[in-house]
Amino acid sequence: MRTIRIGTRDSTLALWQATQVQKQLEKLNFQTELVPLKATGDVLLDKPLYELGITGIFTRHLDVAMLQGDIDIAVHSMKDVPTLLPKGIVQAGVLARANSADILVFKEDTTFLEQGPATIATSSLRRKAQWLNRYPEHNVVDLRGNVQTRLAKLANNSWQGAIFAAAGLERIQLRPEKSLDLDWMIPAPAQGVIMITAREDDAFILQACQKINHEPTALCAQLERDFLNRLEGGCSAPIGALATILETNIVDFQGVLLSEDGQQKISVHRQMPLPHCAHLGKDCALAILSQGGEKLLNKQSLFPKIPILSSKTLTPAQRALLPDEIQLLEQDFIHISAQAKISAQASNMALFTSPHAVNAVDFSTLTCEKIYCVGEQTALAIQAKSAFSPIWAKDAKELAEVLLQQEKPQRVNYFCGNLHLTTLPEKLRAKGFLVEEIECYTTSLLYPKITQDFHAVLFFSPSAVESFARHNPCEKIAFCLGESTAKQARLYFAQVFVAPTPNTTSLLQTVSQFFMKQL
Repeated sequence: MRTIRIGTRDSTLALWQATQVQKQLEKLNFQTELVPLKATGDVLLDKPLYELGITGIFTRHLDVAMLQGDIDIAVHSMKDVPTLLPKGIVQAGVLARANSADILVFKEDTTFLEQGPATIATSSLRRKAQWLNRYPEHNVVDLRGNVQTRLAKLANNSWQGAIFAAAGLERIQLRPEKSLDLDWMIPAPAQGVIMITAREDDAFILQACQKINHEPTALCAQLERDFLNRLEGGCSAPIGALATILETNIVDFQGVLLSEDGQQKISVHRQMPLPHCAHLGKDCALAILSQGGEKLLNKQSLFPKIPILSSKTLTPAQRALLPDEIQLLEQDFIHISAQAKISAQASNMALFTSPHAVNAVDFSTLTCEKIYCVGEQTALAIQAKSAFSPIWAKDAKELAEVLLQQEKPQRVNYFCGNLHLTTLPEKLRAKGFLVEEIECYTTSLLYPKITQDFHAVLFFSPSAVESFARHNPCEKIAFCLGESTAKQARLYFAQVFVAPTPNTTSLLQTVSQFFMKQL
């Protein structure tokens, strides 16, 4: 039988958690092996971490090990896991939740809670904010390290107490007698939950983990993480959430967002019948936002976030390329639809200027020997759909020059959209090429009017520029993917910047570098 390799951090608490997963799997007669791993930057991948969506500071080395095939599953404290998992990795199961409460470990007694100043230690902004909201006269200091280190620091300092997660101390039997549950403090989303992740294509592992999955815990943790994700808060934001299934089959949800100093607090408390609770976490987040939560979230950094508008919806991995100081607004300005049927004259050469055209064409019907295209993204799309190795240039003008240097006049199939630019076919026809333009997709301009304020707009096509300019002011800064898009933008915008390489990653890096210099 296959041995399930269980990846874990090498701390005492992490090993304890991984052992619990191991015991439950072995009760079902699965063979297992613990694989403790230290965090390291010495990893070799053929793609950057951000392209894989790997972000969690406590989880990334396990994510990398899993994607490289060194482990089969990873065991985490679920509250440390980003709400968006890396590409290819999924949640495989959770164990029954332990004590979700935060606790105060105190040194002498708790009289300081009733009178006078005190110093409390914690590394969590959520705990700090809630403590200062309740005890504004207290001082909160930073406390980091594993649980043993933090307990030792408390003993060796003059602090009155320190805040811990109850589950972390109780699991390894280190909870001191001088401690009390902070039942008024809302915990971190998924606090007290042990989470298992696995590769999404490993059916054997997913089936094994599903056998030990605790459904009630999985539901509550998901609602809490939906709340966190909708508020776009990471581990640094003062956000708390707790979902509980009552005996009456009612789901009770509490959520809170605070300013870092604890002076501002927005909370929500709702109940919903279990069969109808799927959107409870998101709905509670929207309630927080409607009470001023968005403004409060933007105040969490020293400077207000810089709002940037994207003229198309980006992927989570692409959004991760932008720094926290940038607030991304997204609005699709064009709609692409493929044609149902494409006919073409036989030719030895095909031209593509957009990934949309590539996606619309059935490559098994192509009779050509060579393919030329505009842009690296178009070239990658062709390689993904066929065995061709296309020759590409950064824009239509440059591609025309390459073609005229390398090819003699001949028939060419030019796969394009209904709003394509005429630069490429005109240059080729002027030199004797017979260019057949094959319209394989349709671009519709949507003309939305943007009511939110923003400093700059990202354009990915000339059509998006036209759609934007119809109803929106053009005194903003335009960042463009490719020279053809920039040429169109210069008709309306005074400030236009072009990505050094015509791909989305390069465009987003250009935006980031520009605005980070302004701060």
